[in-house]
Amino acid sequence: MHARILPLIVRLFDFFTIAFSALFPLLNPFGSAILFLGLVGPADEKVYPRLARRVALYTVLFLVVVDLAGAVVLTFFGISLPVIQVAGGLVLASMGWRLLSQPDAPDVVETSGHPKSLEQLDSQAFYPFTFPLTAGPGAVVVTLTLAAHAEQSKSIDNVIASELGLFLAILVLCGMIYFAYGYAPALARKISRQTVHGILRIISFILLAIGVQIFWRGAEVLLREAFRIHG
Repeated sequence: MHARILPLIVRLFDFFTIAFSALFPLLNPFGSAILFLGLVGPADEKVYPRLARRVALYTVLFLVVVDLAGAVVLTFFGISLPVIQVAGGLVLASMGWRLLSQPDAPDVVETSGHPKSLEQLDSQAFYPFTFPLTAGPGAVVVTLTLAAHAEQSKSIDNVIASELGLFLAILVLCGMIYFAYGYAPALARKISRQTVHGILRIISFILLAIGVQIFWRGAEVLLREAFRIHG
C-alpha cells in the first residue's frame, strides 16, 4: 500500500510545485493588489476584505472551471489556444494601457473623495477584479496547459494526483490574493503616496507588456500556420 501511495504523493507535490511556479507570476497577488487599489479607488477599508473574499472565491471557481471544462469548451467551439492568446492578450494590453494613460494616478491611499457604492463594487467583483485583473488570459492559457499535461498520464491515479496538485496550488495562491487584496490599503500606507503611484504606473506598463507578449505568442503561431498553408 505504501509503495503505491508514496509515488502519488511525490507526483502531487511535484505538480503542485510546477503549477504554483507557473501561475504565481501571472496571478501576482501583491503586484495586482496595487492595481486593485487603483481600480477600487477611495473606499472604506472594511470594503476591501469583503471584495477580496469574493475575488479569491471567484478566482478559485474560475480556474477550476477552466481546468475541468476549458479544453472541452474550446474543442466544442473550435477555438485554439493561439486564438485565446491573441484575444486575451488584447484584453490584458488594453487594460494596462487604460491604467497607464490615466492623466493622474488615482488616490489609492486615502479614503476621502467620492467612493464607489458597495453595489457597484460588488458588481465588478468578477469583471474586472477577477478577470482579467487577477486571473487574466495568461493564467487561463497556463491553466489549460497544466490541465492538458496532467491528463497525459495513462494512470488514473496519476491524473488525480496531478489535478489535486493543481487544485492545491490554486487554493494557496487565492489565499495569498485574499490577504494582499484585503489588506491592500494597510500595505499601501507602509510606503509613500508617490511611491504607490509610481509602482502603479510600472505595473500598468508591465501589464501592457505581458498582454502584448501573450498576443504575439498566439499571433506568431497563427502567422506560421497561415504561411505554411499558403506557402
